[in-house]
Amino acid sequence: MARPTLTGSRIRERRALRGMRQAELARRAGISASYLNLIEHNRRRIGGKLLLDIAAALDVEPSLLSEGAEAALIATLREAAADRAEAGAEADAVEELAGRFPGWAALVAAQHRAIEGLERTLEVLTDRLTHDPHLAASMHEVLSTVTAIHSTASILVETKEIEPEWRDRFHRNINEDSQRLAEGAQRLVSELEAGQRRQDTLGAPQDEVERFLAARGFHLPELEAGGGATPAEVIAEAGEALSSTAAREMAQGILARYAEDAARLAVGPVTEAAAETLDPGWLAARFGVGPGAMMRRLASLPPEAAATLGGPFGLVACDASGTFTFRRPLPGFPLPRFGAACPLWPLFQALSRPMIPLRQRLRLASRAEGWFVTHAVAEPVGVVQAGREPLFEAHMLIVPDRDESEEGLRRVGVTCRICPRAECRGRREPSIMAESAAAG
Repeated sequence: MARPTLTGSRIRERRALRGMRQAELARRAGISASYLNLIEHNRRRIGGKLLLDIAAALDVEPSLLSEGAEAALIATLREAAADRAEAGAEADAVEELAGRFPGWAALVAAQHRAIEGLERTLEVLTDRLTHDPHLAASMHEVLSTVTAIHSTASILVETKEIEPEWRDRFHRNINEDSQRLAEGAQRLVSELEAGQRRQDTLGAPQDEVERFLAARGFHLPELEAGGGATPAEVIAEAGEALSSTAAREMAQGILARYAEDAARLAVGPVTEAAAETLDPGWLAARFGVGPGAMMRRLASLPPEAAATLGGPFGLVACDASGTFTFRRPLPGFPLPRFGAACPLWPLFQALSRPMIPLRQRLRLASRAEGWFVTHAVAEPVGVVQAGREPLFEAHMLIVPDRDESEEGLRRVGVTCRICPRAECRGRREPSIMAESAAAG
């Protein structure tokens, strides 16, 4: 059973922050104090004109009262609880925590992301120490040199009488080994410091590329028609934003595809056509391209053009194994960075029905998230040849849905570990939310 909305709790908190008495807020909103008391204790639902009146009286945006904290913050808090399940965090109170104490909630989320990044860095460095031959050689050289210096020093200390010729030789050996140790240690430190400078992207070139694209709003004017730049020039200008070789190579492929899409699908005509319908299949047929290319184009429109269409739009792509190859998340529809996503997403169903466009209304299994219309399709990569198995890639366009009805709606999650659905045929692992959802 779903918990009642926390709009009333947010109204009470905002009123308390302004130092306003309940009777005064009720007077300004044109209702009785007793009715406002019921609202503030979540015993009466609120919406429409009354919500607007109360928001005006409190001088806040209505969305801050009706929607509360950002869905991404709530999703991060749930991930933190899932990663430390032994702590026994009250998963059913996560929305209340984010709504009533947004500062503390943001602190917990920031610490979780920091811990996640440090753990990832530690894992990658451990893997490097195990498998990186250059790093292993540097470490071996340092240890060998230290052992040699220790052995020579022990001889000098333990031998009371030693010939001057041998003593000079030992001193020379210590001096040479010390220089070699200093050089080896510097090389080792340089390699480790290089990894530390890229601790957020070490071993994760896809994250590095997506951060670069997110900073640009997933729109690159220089690659549009008339922009005059090549993908290689954009990457060169990115500098430290694309610091690893793997990230630059991955960006080259993504930007080359972007430039190809932009050459075939100009912003103006696409925006004009999309004003009639956001069905990527219909739009793709009109412009003579594949549905996947049209989905990528809609997700890369400039912010002002996307806003006129009800955007921005999210996009996720995966290869035939189900591994994400591209992510553009939306507020209210977070995309997992680590681990697998919900198997009920149309993205994965498209892989079992290649070349068939799928449309599905979705609502994530949490009241903090919203309603979305998704379009998914799986298409072959490259040229299809006789006698050769085609390799498929799937795209899923995510469009905010203003229709909040239940008609044709499918409930899905982000990933099993933080999905509150008590019964799900696609569940892979227990959820920290299931018990609290069933109890609520």
